[in-house]
Amino acid sequence: MAKGGIKFKDSAAAYERLAADVAARRFAPVYLLMGEESYFIDALCDRLAATILDESQRAFGQITVYGRDTEAGQVINLCRQMPMSGDRQVVIVKEAQQMRGLDKLSLYTQQPSPTTVLVLCHKEKSADKRSAFYKGAAAHGAVLESVRPRDYEIAGWLAEHLRRQGLAADGKALSMLTDHLGTDLSKIANELRKLLVSLPEGTKRITDADIEANIGISKDFNNFELCKAVLARDMERSLRIAAHFARNPKDNPLLLTVMALFGQFRQLFLLNYLRWQSRHKGLPFPPDGELMRILRLNNPYALGELKQAAGEWPNRKVFAILGLLREYDAKSKGLNAGGMSDGELLRELLLKIFLL
Repeated sequence: MAKGGIKFKDSAAAYERLAADVAARRFAPVYLLMGEESYFIDALCDRLAATILDESQRAFGQITVYGRDTEAGQVINLCRQMPMSGDRQVVIVKEAQQMRGLDKLSLYTQQPSPTTVLVLCHKEKSADKRSAFYKGAAAHGAVLESVRPRDYEIAGWLAEHLRRQGLAADGKALSMLTDHLGTDLSKIANELRKLLVSLPEGTKRITDADIEANIGISKDFNNFELCKAVLARDMERSLRIAAHFARNPKDNPLLLTVMALFGQFRQLFLLNYLRWQSRHKGLPFPPDGELMRILRLNNPYALGELKQAAGEWPNRKVFAILGLLREYDAKSKGLNAGGMSDGELLRELLLKIFLL
């Protein structure tokens, strides 16, 4: 969670709201786009740059400067100028966090020009909310605070992102994308754009075969299939997938695999604990809809697999496995790895899990 209680879902909702305003040509005089997650900042800036002025006006009415090459006084002067063509001009400041004297922009944000749209892209961190600069932007313009997602939030965001484009994706296809690409929204969106261009016209649902054919992620050898094999206690298949990972280490980093396994065993731990509460404390066992919310699942089929396998993984084992995964998370980052490769570490980890 970011300072001020902003969560990733809040950032995503704010982005969609502002994007809808841009599409309806409801423009604010100042946009402060700030935070650690650059995807929403870049995407909204691009929308504004392509929408406010038409193509013939941009050459004279739209200027982009960079924070490291300018200072607040210069930006204010640009914003106070009258438009050279039309009734509006656009000033875009990229990497605004590097600007000298950024706080002095409060002289402008507290009284912005009605004929200028100022777009400030403030990356890496959020601006100080106590500053007059921020308060002016919030009072007289629009602020987007963009926070980074947690790994479990990616699948839901991606499913909604596809829905807005009239598409859906199978649960396995979503898992293949998120497990392989991590939490980098820009990377995910870029791969998704390439995928959508490659799909046959009229496609409404993305499958694991589409992911394999167009992005190059194997539909048989990926973290989704590894987690499924481990859950089913299929040691042979698990080690076969691990061997494939060892032959293709760049496409299958150990850190992402450990994160995927940790997420699955965390879900098992919670599911077992809820069952224990139901049996020993008389608390009602949650219905499937509530379970999916608690376990952060978006696929009823995955919930069914977890419930079916939970009996094979009592919490005394799950707790020990979570400890192992924390240990190998550190090893995947080079701590006490003993010079072992990712493939060797993964094989060792899986054998320890199955031998518990």
